[in-house]
Amino acid sequence: MSELTKQSCEACSADAPTVTADQKQALGKDVPDWQEIELDGEEQLQRVFKLKNFAQAQAFTNKVGDLAEEEGHHPAILLEYGKVTVRWWTHKIGGLHKNDYIMAARTDAAYKDMQ
Repeated sequence: MSELTKQSCEACSADAPTVTADQKQALGKDVPDWQEIELDGEEQLQRVFKLKNFAQAQAFTNKVGDLAEEEGHHPAILLEYGKVTVRWWTHKIGGLHKNDYIMAARTDAAYKDMQ
């Protein structure tokens, strides 16, 4: 399990810096199944999770929602039959922050717990 799962998100202001290329590479090693994408000019982390059916996908979506509420850091979530797409990024800075990698790692752990 990634060390990131044990960390909490830090408060982030609108002038906080986005992660550097070196930080992305280092943090990305802990969440290798996530893709860095750009959507509407903002870098984001995205992963598609495969589940057995709609009920399991919905339960996973709720777990991710609970994690988000605990940290006050909220993703975009697309719930479909047997599939959940999660995107993490820091809205205030319009890109990636260490918090997004922490939450990606916690999302992975929640998924693993459901398997």
